[in-house]
Amino acid sequence: MADQQEATVTLPSDPASVSTARRYVAEVLTSWGLDSATETADAVRLIVSELATNAVLHTFGQSPTFTVDVRLERDEQLHIGVTDSHPRWPQRLPAAVQQDNGRGMVIIRSLTKEAGGRLSVTPTAEGGKTVWINLPWTAALTQA
Repeated sequence: MADQQEATVTLPSDPASVSTARRYVAEVLTSWGLDSATETADAVRLIVSELATNAVLHTFGQSPTFTVDVRLERDEQLHIGVTDSHPRWPQRLPAAVQQDNGRGMVIIRSLTKEAGGRLSVTPTAEGGKTVWINLPWTAALTQA
């Protein structure tokens, strides 16, 4: 494998972009060798949907676009990040669970942990943030 494989797409903060983001990531990962019929592939599609939905719905019109970055590192780690320009970070649990919305991060955290990965949030130089999930790539490839 090359030192690193990367793919990026920037989309308008519009509900229609959620399915575009999900489809984009699924196609990239399939081209990198992930079987689209695995539980990991299903989990990644759901995670990307939730992250993109959050970027669209919770930026309150202050982020006209969001960016999805996909990286496969030589150390066999898959990194998927969704960046928006809104300064508000995801709410910590359990307060978010008590709202009618806000379950997206619960789903993201649970699926990421179940796949052996981790979730992190990092600030951008422009004042926004990127929500990252990191998953072990070898586990994704060997899963039945």
